Amino acid sequence: MKTPVSASAAIMGHGLAGALLVLGGSAAQAADDGAGSVSRLQEQVDEQAEQIRQLKESLLRQNLAINELQRMVQIDRITGRGAAPAGSYAPRREQLAQASQQGEAPPQPVGQAPEQPADSRPPEVAPIFEQPGVLTPRGKWIVEPSLQYSYSSSNRIALIGYTIIPAILIGLIDVREVKSNSFVAALTVRRGITNRLELEAKVPWVYRSDDTISREVFTGSADERVFDTTGSGLGDVEVTGRYQLNDGGVDSPYYIASLRLKTRTGKDPFEVKTVFVPGAREGGMQTEMPTGSGFYTLTPGLTVLIPSDPAVFFGGVSYQHSFKRGNVKTRREGGSVLVGDVKPGPTFGFNFGMGLALNERSSFSIGYDHLSVGKVEVDGNTAPGSVRVQLGTLLLGYSYRTANGQTLNLSLGAGLTTDTPDLQLTLRMPLTL
Repeated sequence: MKTPVSASAAIMGHGLAGALLVLGGSAAQAADDGAGSVSRLQEQVDEQAEQIRQLKESLLRQNLAINELQRMVQIDRITGRGAAPAGSYAPRREQLAQASQQGEAPPQPVGQAPEQPADSRPPEVAPIFEQPGVLTPRGKWIVEPSLQYSYSSSNRIALIGYTIIPAILIGLIDVREVKSNSFVAALTVRRGITNRLELEAKVPWVYRSDDTISREVFTGSADERVFDTTGSGLGDVEVTGRYQLNDGGVDSPYYIASLRLKTRTGKDPFEVKTVFVPGAREGGMQTEMPTGSGFYTLTPGLTVLIPSDPAVFFGGVSYQHSFKRGNVKTRREGGSVLVGDVKPGPTFGFNFGMGLALNERSSFSIGYDHLSVGKVEVDGNTAPGSVRVQLGTLLLGYSYRTANGQTLNLSLGAGLTTDTPDLQLTLRMPLTL
């Protein structure tokens, strides 16, 4: 009776063992399948991370290409030099946009691109001030002939007498009118030492003429006398160095420092002879007009240019220091007269303006220039009659590039204060060698 039961138990044991083996194999297979799934998921994550990295790199390249294109359009539009025709940048923008949407790298140019002003140099504007805004490229020479005409007139009334009751004068009236004309033909040479440093030398030739209309002071005659004076010759030679302090950019200003030394190569006011002329007061008239100032001066300055499409804003400050001269003598009819130690007052200056490119060949500038000239000192004291002088000038400038690549610059200045020349015209034609 025990044998059948044992057989059944054995059969059941073998079945249970087989089931356990089957279950164990299934669990192992499931574990292997799970490990494979995790591995595949990890591979997918790595692939996606690599794609994201590539997309980021492509986006960065596209942004750089777009920024470069915008910078080129900005500079070309401002300078008008080497600018492409309107609409020529549209195909490039469409290619960049299409590449950005598809996640592809932007198309690269074929061959060598034409030279662009990408050497961190400021954009050009029509010059209206003495100092230019754009430095000469390294290794280049610029020869700039120029011609400047200035006209000024002034009236002077001096009352010589006394009054008994208000508004009634007993005595003489000295009325004088002075009309001045000057022509300055100059040759300026610039040399680019580096892309940030240039040196300049300017040699002027000056012609001046003054017409003084006056009435005789010590007579009752109403006749007017005219005294004409002219003078011509070499003016004061100038040497200037300029250095660009930073790289600047489309949205960043450019800073340019300068230092100018003016010599006294021209004939100064103390070298010309002064004579007494009927109708002239306070020492008479000069028989010849001076062509120089008679003093060495050193002028440091700072110029700032701020590009702002489609215009360029610019401005600057300067300080002129004149060196003192000792034992100065003037020429009179009876001989030389000792004046003493003469030192002109310091001159503070500032200017500002805006340049605008009208098209590919022409540009327009408008600005204001102001100089504040200090009092003259003689032997350490303020000279009699010396006052601070304010010189304010409104300036308009035009620039046009001809078909052969030459540039003509014309500026017009109008005096806004009494001591400033009424009219100032300057024509420049820079030639690059």
